[in-house]
Amino acid sequence: MSMRLTIVGCGDAFGSGGRFNTCFWLKTAKATLLVDCGASSLVALKAHGLDHNDVDGIVLSHLHGDHFGALPFLLLDAQHLARRERLLTIAGPPGSRARIDAALENFFPRALTNKWRFPFEIVEIEPGKPAEILGHAVTTAEVVHQSGAPSTAVRISDGQQLFAYSGDTEWTDALVGVADGADLFIVECYGYAGALKGHLSWEILKAKLPSLRARRIMLTHMNPSMLAKVEEARAAGLLIAEDGMVMDI
Repeated sequence: MSMRLTIVGCGDAFGSGGRFNTCFWLKTAKATLLVDCGASSLVALKAHGLDHNDVDGIVLSHLHGDHFGALPFLLLDAQHLARRERLLTIAGPPGSRARIDAALENFFPRALTNKWRFPFEIVEIEPGKPAEILGHAVTTAEVVHQSGAPSTAVRISDGQQLFAYSGDTEWTDALVGVADGADLFIVECYGYAGALKGHLSWEILKAKLPSLRARRIMLTHMNPSMLAKVEEARAAGLLIAEDGMVMDI
């Protein structure tokens, strides 16, 4: 079985183009993972007919609300509606446990005192240090994006296919290593032109494409200026993320 990707959400923080916040559903022979779980992701999962009870683990690139903000809602849905019973593994950068606990408590006071019907564990992945998450080799690299904790790009391998994702970032040479050898590299391209603090523009990214040695490259996390120009990226041979898209990697 190859990796199968379903794009639950590929939007920016502001839902540009009516797109849900970032959330990628990655199904392999070993497990079903979510890569990021942005604020609208529980709604998006239900809109796409995807049962979060089928998710074995969640890998977070960084700790901004449009990338992890649905976790309190998903956890409480699992507790009260889906009535989950099996382990859920959540992996993210250093600081994930404190930030997830704080989000739970801020949104739903006393949630942390719940008698949880299912176990969940939070694993913190040090950038540059290989980890194993549910039988997958996971490595992360710190990128340039202020989020109150290390923001990372992510590589996930099931031993056959390699999925890579930039997270949110300005251009950094770390992306060359993240993309290298990936069967699919999903890279943020927030704006069309100029140097953007914490994000990439198409103007900057297209000049760097020759250094990104992935089999396929897909753009995500686009604001209105980039959404209006996606045909330029398609003409350059790139894929464009769309909510609900399904593909084998």
